[in-house]
Amino acid sequence: MKIADIHLLVVEDHEFQREALVSMLVDLGARHVAEAADGRAALEVIGGSAQRIDIIISDLDMPGMDGMEFIRHVSESGMPVSMILSTVHDRALLASVGTMTEAYGITLLGTIEKPATPRKLEALIGLYRPPATLQPKPLSVSVSEADISEAFAARLFEPLFQPKVDVATGSVKGAEALARWYHPEQGIIGPYAFISALEANRRIDELTWIMLEKAAAACRDWRASGLDMTVSVNLSLGSLTKVGFADRVTALVRAQDLEPKHMVLEVTETTAMTDTARALENLARLRIKGFGLSIDDYGTGYSSMQQLSRIPFTELKIDQSFVMRAIEKDACRVILESSLDIAKKLGLKAVAEGVETRADWELLKGLGCDVAQGYFIARPMEAAKIAAWAAAWTERSSNLA
Repeated sequence: MKIADIHLLVVEDHEFQREALVSMLVDLGARHVAEAADGRAALEVIGGSAQRIDIIISDLDMPGMDGMEFIRHVSESGMPVSMILSTVHDRALLASVGTMTEAYGITLLGTIEKPATPRKLEALIGLYRPPATLQPKPLSVSVSEADISEAFAARLFEPLFQPKVDVATGSVKGAEALARWYHPEQGIIGPYAFISALEANRRIDELTWIMLEKAAAACRDWRASGLDMTVSVNLSLGSLTKVGFADRVTALVRAQDLEPKHMVLEVTETTAMTDTARALENLARLRIKGFGLSIDDYGTGYSSMQQLSRIPFTELKIDQSFVMRAIEKDACRVILESSLDIAKKLGLKAVAEGVETRADWELLKGLGCDVAQGYFIARPMEAAKIAAWAAAWTERSSNLA
């Protein structure tokens, strides 16, 4: 979209800096530029304008209504606007406010440390994409106890599999099983719509057993076709506290003709904290049986270090929130690098999820990450499509060396 067609609003309390920004935008070709001296005045401009506002360029430290409060009000208005944030404060603060802006549902084009330059402005404005319509919220599915019972009876819950590959060599190492509900009327439903309902009806363990069984069968078939792969399955919150859980898992997996060493069980920090003694007993027994154990969403809880010290994990899975933002946010990169260092020193395989771009891949490769997972590699797919994908990936990955 040409800058001449974009409607901009500059929010800056310092008159000289505001005029300088407006002048830069005009020199870049902008024809629709409004201005305001603080957040309150900006809201008046927005409310009183017959024209839409596409991009707001806002200072943070302003008298009266500051930038943070202004962002909140813009979010509450529901206006589909994009923002560029500018301040003299350090990059850590800019990153934090940027995260806040995205959490409020506002499209953040980027942040600028003052003074702004035409080059910086042009680059960020070039990222703007006009919304065709307001984006609808995810489908809210009404799930009754009867619906759940029918779904389990008909075995309508199926895993899709997202591949995991070796960053250094590009070779396929495994895949994670992700639950989906194949609803006869509403189509494929993601876990956001049914996990809470299963938990509320105390049926989540039934889903765990279905995922374990179907994932084990899929991995057995992949290995029989010549793919040297493992499969990862998430354990539910309550499963680890049940006496005999480890033995039952082992029997189920072996009944599908899969060796436990070819399955990785992923547990979150919160899961592992539930009924500590029984959880530790089951995890230790699963490890003795040969299963891999992965600490999932590493870095998002408060007890990561403690969990690593007392549970025999074989894999550390770094949460995607750090991986996806590592290039643009210093704090996320530091956490990513520290997590990789901890994994190496503890002798754990480091897995990074949320690898979305070639730049993410190159960063992880440079940092020595072991395994990557994310849309840059592949979206979740049916088990039967893994073999064809693996062949295509092998050819593609040769260009990533």
